[in-house]
Amino acid sequence: MHFLPDTLEAYITDHSENEPEILQNLRRETHLKVIQPRMITGHYQGRVLSMLAKLIRPQKILEIGTYTGYSAICLAEGLEENGIVHTIDINKELYDIQRKYFDQSGYGHQIIQHTGDALSIIPQLEESFDLVFIDAEKKKYRDYYESAILKTTKGAVIISDNVLWSGKVIEPLGKKDITTRALLEYNKHLKDDPRVDTLLLSVRDGLTLCRVR
Repeated sequence: MHFLPDTLEAYITDHSENEPEILQNLRRETHLKVIQPRMITGHYQGRVLSMLAKLIRPQKILEIGTYTGYSAICLAEGLEENGIVHTIDINKELYDIQRKYFDQSGYGHQIIQHTGDALSIIPQLEESFDLVFIDAEKKKYRDYYESAILKTTKGAVIISDNVLWSGKVIEPLGKKDITTRALLEYNKHLKDDPRVDTLLLSVRDGLTLCRVR
């Protein structure tokens, strides 16, 4: 959901860094070949993720929810030399398109793909992460967060996507709306968690930044 007028959204995008050609191609192929293409990160938010990664300069990144790989490439742009991205997605059918664009991006040797349940995979990873990006099953956000924070370094940043959920977080909650309820509880948990400093940004569908104390 766009919370700003389309004309202002366009102005903001037009006055931010251009979308790299490889990501333009990935976005087009996603819309042509993949179900639910609106799930892709997209130009403006991709540039936000890229900028955050460049400011943080992480050595190790954990991404929960790869989809077709757009956000992983954006995050990889900010890696320290010889840094690594571990990205996890449950959909094995997306593996080949991810790998195709990872390799074309020039970061292919730095991006490690994992296919399966993130809650099973994360505990098996031996690395400690400087940056975590959560963008997968919304009802499991708190579980992802709790699993990931155990693998972070002091000062690490955890980014959570879609935390405004098309504005539903401020609308009357339907009795059967399990996803919005989960996000409401998750947002409160991040705000109250003494282990992190938390800032919710109104970028696209909402991004929360948590800095591990």
